[in-house]
Amino acid sequence: MQTKHRIIVPALTAPLASIWLSAALVVCTSPAVAQNSKAIATPEAPPRSAGALSGPEGTSEHPLAQQRNPRYLLTKGDILDLMFPFTPEFNQTVTVHPDGFITLTGLGDLYVAGKTVPEVRELLREAYAQILHDPVINLVLKDFNKPYFIAGGEIGRPGKYELRDDITLTQAIAFAGGFNESSKHSQVLLFRRVSNDWAEVKVLNVKKMFQAANLSEDLHLRPGDMFFVPQNRISKIRKWIPYTSISTGINTPTF
Repeated sequence: MQTKHRIIVPALTAPLASIWLSAALVVCTSPAVAQNSKAIATPEAPPRSAGALSGPEGTSEHPLAQQRNPRYLLTKGDILDLMFPFTPEFNQTVTVHPDGFITLTGLGDLYVAGKTVPEVRELLREAYAQILHDPVINLVLKDFNKPYFIAGGEIGRPGKYELRDDITLTQAIAFAGGFNESSKHSQVLLFRRVSNDWAEVKVLNVKKMFQAANLSEDLHLRPGDMFFVPQNRISKIRKWIPYTSISTGINTPTF
């Protein structure tokens, strides 16, 4: 599961949820983050997965397919155990800082955000090869951000929920308190990340599913999915939106 550009979302009130939806449907950009000049490895764009956008088809009209069974990408707050079988004095537990770095005993800082555990293990071997001969390092992901989904709009309890089981959209709506009387449940929007940069917008007619007693189109949620239940019908919905525009809409709401 991929967790880059992770969004920290408290329970959403109905007004804030409406603001979030409006901002999510526009194209936004985010400023670059300054790099730490004293670090071992400076931040760089994480390697693009099979779901990343590139070349002539790397556009909102033609996003590439998402990688099957993608590896977990480290993010801030993750905790790693580093164990050196032959040099135990270097054993340590490190936490990924908010800027994406970890601090290593005897070396300094190393940028790991957006990388998989095998990629970080190789980076550590290269880094410690400066002071150790042919270092052997065991790396264990001790703690990480739990899978989640976000519910917003005209529902009983908008907010962020842990995704502990294999659940569908309609089940998630029930967990989040069900529809309000003012909800437009014939047009539930599901935002699903398909790459580091893009999210797909799916429109689901839950009202029709219930009336027909047919849940064959009821999608199973994936980690990081967000759904929104509007109050009024939305006439124009883009199929693909920049993933950063969702977080921008939450952090800097504007009318």
